Amino acid sequence: MKITKIRSAGLRGATPEGGWANEIKQDDCIHTLVAVYTDEGVAGWGSAFTNGALVEAAIKVLEPLFLGENPLEPERVSEKLHANTFWMGRGGSITHAISGIDIAMWDILGKATGQPVGRLLGGKYRDRVRPYASLLMQEPGLMREKLLPVREQGFRAFKIGWGPFGRRDKTTDEQIVQAAREAVGPDSLLMVDAGGSDAFWPQGYKWALRTAHMLAEYNVHWFEEALPPDNLRDYVLLRQNSPVPISGGEVLTRRQSFEPWIQNGAFDIVQPDVTKVGGISDSRRIAWMAEDNGVQYIPHGWNTALGLAADLHLASASRNTDLVEYLAGSPFIDEIVEKPWKLDGDGMLQIPDGPGLGISLNLDVVKKYTGIKFEP
Repeated sequence: MKITKIRSAGLRGATPEGGWANEIKQDDCIHTLVAVYTDEGVAGWGSAFTNGALVEAAIKVLEPLFLGENPLEPERVSEKLHANTFWMGRGGSITHAISGIDIAMWDILGKATGQPVGRLLGGKYRDRVRPYASLLMQEPGLMREKLLPVREQGFRAFKIGWGPFGRRDKTTDEQIVQAAREAVGPDSLLMVDAGGSDAFWPQGYKWALRTAHMLAEYNVHWFEEALPPDNLRDYVLLRQNSPVPISGGEVLTRRQSFEPWIQNGAFDIVQPDVTKVGGISDSRRIAWMAEDNGVQYIPHGWNTALGLAADLHLASASRNTDLVEYLAGSPFIDEIVEKPWKLDGDGMLQIPDGPGLGISLNLDVVKKYTGIKFEP
């Protein structure tokens, strides 16, 4: 089997707010679909967490390297793409584009062999996994209103993040968390994401430690991105002294970037994003590294249905991964698939057991959000 072409298109028109200082708009493109086609008629799908124009340009650069390659060997082909583009910057837009290509090649490998990706990754530890609904923080009075309908959908784990948290005063911070805990109830998991990777994040170690003690009073499951994403030293100190688990790593790309963070004990939970870290191939190596160092791997999933599907398969093949992120209310998660995602009675998602990623895209809806009619 040989790769004959790769197409990409950015998703626009329903881009969700991120809570960023420079807030994204619905027509901004931050997620891009990638389709890999072969000479045997088998196509695979992936996505990249970056702008569509950047992915398109990266594919043109990569084209001499992937044309004629065998997509049934995703790790080798992805490593070839990484190794031959080192001089363009390791971990940037090229890496993001390779992430989408890698996911698509694993999809092809599964379809060609008739196996779900999770089994091809070495075996399935679980057939279902708990998704946590990921929502923006709101003013305390609105937080409850945002969470209650999501809870009624069956979710039993929630993450609230960004928004006014850490940007005003400690009273507001606590009122938001208190309102969230009251809304989801005492038996649901509640996680808090400060959004320390936002532009010019104003808080430092002392704020993070004080806030961690406040979060412990509300039985918060983890505290995410409490510090700027390059501050390794303070992350290590925070993890050593925080009463709640510390998580992060969503902005790191390339598996090698995670080594100092994991080996120095910066995280209790590491959160690479499969759609920008190098795809499934690098994500599973990070998961192995985390397990060997006593760190839990729970992927960052604020992306697309293809990213969610990849995360579900990675969770099935990772011994200690018991949660995946679900971007609540995003059409790029819920609408672009033929078969809607459905929680079971325990608030769990079944891991797709069909060949490859095990999902099919609704190409009419994909055209609605990309402006392009992809081939099946």
